[in-house]
Amino acid sequence: MIATFITDYFVPIMFLSLIVLLLTGFPVAFGLAATGLVFGVLGIALDLFPTNLFQVLPLRIFGIMQNETMLAIPFFTLMGIILERSGMAEDLLETMGQLFGAVRGGLAVSVVLVGALLAASTGITSAVVISMGLISLPVMLRYGYKPEIATGVITASGALVQALPPSLVLIVMADQLGRSVGDMYAAALGPGLLLLVIYITFVIVLALFRPSWMPALPEQARSQVTATGASGRRSLGMLVLLCAFIGFTWAGLHNGVMAQVFSQPAQAPTDQVAITALVVASLSALLFATVNRVTGWGLLSQLAERFVFALIPPVILIFLVLGTIFLGIATPTEGGAMGAIGALILALIRKRLNWSLLNQALENTAKLAIFVMFILIGSTVFSFTFSAADGHLWVEHLFDAIPGGELGFVIAVSAIIFVLGMFLDFFEIAFIVVPLLAPVANSLGIDLIWFGIVIALVLQTSFLTPPFGFALLYLRSVAPRSDYVDSVSQQTIPRVRTQQIWKGSAYFVVLQLLVVGIVIAYPQLVTGGLHKTVSLSDEEILLQLNRPAPMLSPGAIQADDPLSNPFEVQATSDQDPMAALLQSMRTTP
Repeated sequence: MIATFITDYFVPIMFLSLIVLLLTGFPVAFGLAATGLVFGVLGIALDLFPTNLFQVLPLRIFGIMQNETMLAIPFFTLMGIILERSGMAEDLLETMGQLFGAVRGGLAVSVVLVGALLAASTGITSAVVISMGLISLPVMLRYGYKPEIATGVITASGALVQALPPSLVLIVMADQLGRSVGDMYAAALGPGLLLLVIYITFVIVLALFRPSWMPALPEQARSQVTATGASGRRSLGMLVLLCAFIGFTWAGLHNGVMAQVFSQPAQAPTDQVAITALVVASLSALLFATVNRVTGWGLLSQLAERFVFALIPPVILIFLVLGTIFLGIATPTEGGAMGAIGALILALIRKRLNWSLLNQALENTAKLAIFVMFILIGSTVFSFTFSAADGHLWVEHLFDAIPGGELGFVIAVSAIIFVLGMFLDFFEIAFIVVPLLAPVANSLGIDLIWFGIVIALVLQTSFLTPPFGFALLYLRSVAPRSDYVDSVSQQTIPRVRTQQIWKGSAYFVVLQLLVVGIVIAYPQLVTGGLHKTVSLSDEEILLQLNRPAPMLSPGAIQADDPLSNPFEVQATSDQDPMAALLQSMRTTP
């Protein structure tokens, strides 16, 4: 009786057992592997599986260990940790504060921009949120920012890690969906930048209607950077206009240059043109600032020089990594390795590189890489048994009852991912849930790249949603839990309550949901810049292979055809099917 029940409901029992095991707090990687092995043995005992079920499993695990795409994760992690620990965030925030601090909400805009840059460079939510919480939160509270706004801006900018390339989420998503990492990066660029613009617009509008929530920095906090007392913004503005002109000029010449140098197509995608134009403009700014400092011409203000040397090197590094991946010059693994070496060089130039920093970076990178590897191995063992039991068919039938077709499926999946994202890390979701949902999405004709971007944006939203959002927990760990005396102003700063962190994040959750809705409603925002390829179904491929070979005239066989033999009698498909197939492949245009 019990055996019959288990046999009839094997797949749902296996899935529910995994959920219960994870809820007990058992490590995810070991929980996945244990569930797969136990139910595999149980299935063999119930004659559901052959006795040699696990014979191929070691080959799959060794295949995971040899996956070069996943090797990009430790490289990008090392790159981000080196940039973050070398003081890049502090320098950027101080420079941005001098630039935007004179206007209401300027400090919040600076935090969003620096957080986005740090997110693009590190790829780790916890690193961005904790770093920005330690650096920017005391400054914002010191100058009278509303705690809800200060905490909301920090958590929202830190959660941009999920959508802005080069993102670890997108690397894993591309691997699980069987798509190119470069295409995934290119598809995420538009929604990521749109979300960044919406964040900044929201801050500016809120500063106009609620100026007391985001006051401008006081005069004593704005250091005068020129001998005449001028701010130096005019010099910076002229430099930006000049470099923008150079970038636009390059955009017009890009296709011709790339066609000559790298044999690229005559019409390059818009994202490639934009990335290369930004790299050229950034290099021009760095060149101008370097020449000005070496020669002592004094054409640029101290603010302009400070801005260029603090912002441009990490920006160039990120754009070069993305550009080489977009152009097909480097694989994601090679791009990540180049980024890691570039980060080490930048830290060395800043004189921030030492054995302690390098040891910490390598240790944290190794921990993350081992964490990802074990989860991937555990998910492989689980999915092996799950697929053997036709679990993918069970999942597909489970979503058949959802009304609305493709749209209903995407909305239902988004709701599930949204809830799971409050309790599971994105690696765990990518390795457990995505492999179950991807075949269903593919069978419905859904573009898997667009599907992956929607999942990444939903995960980003769940990371901000109270009360279990991971970004909120990270900020709670570094936010002041009691009143303290500020070391600069000598004023007593009230503690930051958990409810304030929740309320601050709620504003940005609404903005996140808005972007998710836009991406779902307008898929071309994601797929518009991608190369279109012609794909054939299995039936179409079989039809092509089974096409009869065209009749050949006596003079149709070319003498220089190495596959042709004029002395050989052509066999019919009945006599020699392989010969007929080879003949068809030679003669079919």
